[in-house]
Amino acid sequence: MRRFERRRVSTLLVATLVAGAAGLLAQPTALPNRADSLKFAAMGDNGTGDRPQYEVAQQMVKTHASFAFDLVIMLGDNMYGGQSPSDYVKKFEQPYGPLLQAGVTFQASIGNHDRPDQVSYKPYNMNGQRYYTYTRKNVRFFALDSNQMDKKQLDWLDGELRNAGEDWKICYFHHPLYSNAARHGSAVDLRVLLEPIFLRHGVNVVFSGHDHVYERVKPQKGIYYFVSGAAGQLRAGNMEPSDQTAASFDRDRSFMVVEVAGNEMFFQSISRTGQIVDSGVIRRQNSQSD
Repeated sequence: MRRFERRRVSTLLVATLVAGAAGLLAQPTALPNRADSLKFAAMGDNGTGDRPQYEVAQQMVKTHASFAFDLVIMLGDNMYGGQSPSDYVKKFEQPYGPLLQAGVTFQASIGNHDRPDQVSYKPYNMNGQRYYTYTRKNVRFFALDSNQMDKKQLDWLDGELRNAGEDWKICYFHHPLYSNAARHGSAVDLRVLLEPIFLRHGVNVVFSGHDHVYERVKPQKGIYYFVSGAAGQLRAGNMEPSDQTAASFDRDRSFMVVEVAGNEMFFQSISRTGQIVDSGVIRRQNSQSD
C-alpha cells in the first residue's frame, strides 16, 4: 500500500477559557504581527443584519487597525433570512464596509442557510464554485461545501491536497467534524468522509461554524479543529465541554484572528466587546513519513 507523507503538528497552549468561566485571560498569547507573515480573520454564522453582527464587525475593524489582516475566511451561514440585493448590503456590505474599503478580501464557504446563488456574489470571491482552493504565502486554503459532500467534491479534494506543496494546509467549511455544543455537535457522517483524506494528505488545521459558539478542540489524530460560529448568531450556554474540549466560549459573539509565521500559527478568539477569550500557538513540525 502506498505510504503517504503527513505533517505532524504540536502545540503550546498558553491560555484556556472554558464555557461558563468569567473574565479575561490573564496572559493571552500575543500575535507577533510580523511584516512578512500571513494574517487572516475567521468568522461564521454572521449574516443576521442585527446590531450584534454590526458590533462584531466594528470590533474586527478595530482589530484590523493594529493587526492588518488582509483576508477573512467565512465559515458559512453568511446570510440569514432574506437574500435579496438589499440584504447583501445590510448583512455584508455595510457592516464590513471599512474592511472592504481597506482592501481586505473575503473568501466564503456556504452553510445550510445560504442560497446556492451566493457562489456568484462577487465580494465572496467564490467565482461561481461551491468549493475551491487558493494559496496565500506558505498556506494552501481549501473552502468546501459541507451541505453536499458528493463523490465529485471528495475526489477533487483528494487530488488537490495530494498536489499541494505548501507548508500549511487549512480546510474550512460549515459543519464541524468535532463539536461539543448541544444544538448540533459533531457531524459524524461528514467526519467519516473527510477525516481519512485530511489524514492522508497532512491537513494541519480545520475551521468550521454551524454551532453558534466558539470551541477549540484538542488535536484529533494530529489535526487541530476550531468552531467559530458566533459572529452574528449566539446560543448562550450551549456548550457541553467534554474531554475533547481545549477551550470554549458561549457567553457572547466572537470571531478569530490568525497569524501564520513560518512554522508557527498564532491565534486569538475575540469577543464582541474586545475580550481575548482564547489564544495560543500551534507549531508545525517537519514532515515525516508514517
